[in-house]
Amino acid sequence: MASVRLENVQKVYDNGVVAVHTLSLEIADKEFVVLVGPSGCGKTTTLRMIAGLEEVSAGSIWIDGQRVNDIAPKDRDIAMVFQNYALYPHMSVYENMAFGLKLRKYPKKEIDERVREAAAILGMEAYLDRKPKALSGGQRQRVAVGRAIVRKPKVFLFDEPLSNLDAKLRVQMRTEISKLHQRLGATMIYVTHDQTEAMTMADRIVLMKDGHVQQIDSPLDIYNKPANKFAAGFIGSPAMNFFEGSLLRKQGFSFVESDGTLCLKLDKGVTKRLGGRNGQKVVLGLRPEHIEMTASKKSGRARNGGAMGIVEVVEPMGNEVYVYFKTADGGKQYVARLHPDQAPKVGNRVHLSADATKAHFFDIATELSL
Repeated sequence: MASVRLENVQKVYDNGVVAVHTLSLEIADKEFVVLVGPSGCGKTTTLRMIAGLEEVSAGSIWIDGQRVNDIAPKDRDIAMVFQNYALYPHMSVYENMAFGLKLRKYPKKEIDERVREAAAILGMEAYLDRKPKALSGGQRQRVAVGRAIVRKPKVFLFDEPLSNLDAKLRVQMRTEISKLHQRLGATMIYVTHDQTEAMTMADRIVLMKDGHVQQIDSPLDIYNKPANKFAAGFIGSPAMNFFEGSLLRKQGFSFVESDGTLCLKLDKGVTKRLGGRNGQKVVLGLRPEHIEMTASKKSGRARNGGAMGIVEVVEPMGNEVYVYFKTADGGKQYVARLHPDQAPKVGNRVHLSADATKAHFFDIATELSL
């Protein structure tokens, strides 16, 4: 396997559209890195540049210490698994997996050994004689992965390989690809728009937006220490709630929402970190699991230390429930994640409170984490 290094890589199309701005990234040998972000963020373009399917406008790409900008895709010693399985319908599973090796004129004995080894890894030994039309979606994706495994490449590239599968199969294949990474000790670069895939599979996440890298970190560090408001809102489901307001010294140090709907007392640790920003406008971020609700018959504004809300939608998820509410005065919608036993009824008026130690604060202009 091998390391991958991107140095100041850019992609600008002929019409002047910048798909990827200056991007530098080091991927260690045997590391599993996930590029994640919304559609159009440049993640697939980055992957295609590494594969050689897109020309690099500026910068350098290195694989295993060799600069590959001018090397053809077939000579980069990489294997790519696409969103589309791209299997030959007239060939059996065995023939599909062996096809690339036959083109490279490997000996028949070695081809057979590699194909059967890959089939064993993927649990496909019993399906080698079947045609793709006789396979399920998950099995077809395994064949596509097997076709990459037999190559024994330096780097595996995955371009949203699970997006065509149903929810249950996605979870299953997610687990299988993670196991495959551990078993092969392979360097893998994986592209997805699904932040759940990124969180569960990656050693490190590269979060992108509009061609810019927003944060490169471990899944838990991005979740717990987002670099900016975008990272905080993109990673996590349901998404983080945001409130615009000011930091004020009022009965201690507090965050007060602009319309006065929410007031959150801050503990000593947060006060020490933000104490020099008295009167400054900021954005408060609260994850749904850090919001608590208690029934209330009161109307109007909440007492200091919370807010009043009206329940609009309740979504049971089995082991938890998502409760969407609007603030009694402002009418803005937010969401809390609760235990099923705590689920209120639609229309209930509730008092909202939050764990201030879990609060995130962002500069209102730059959106960077404070």
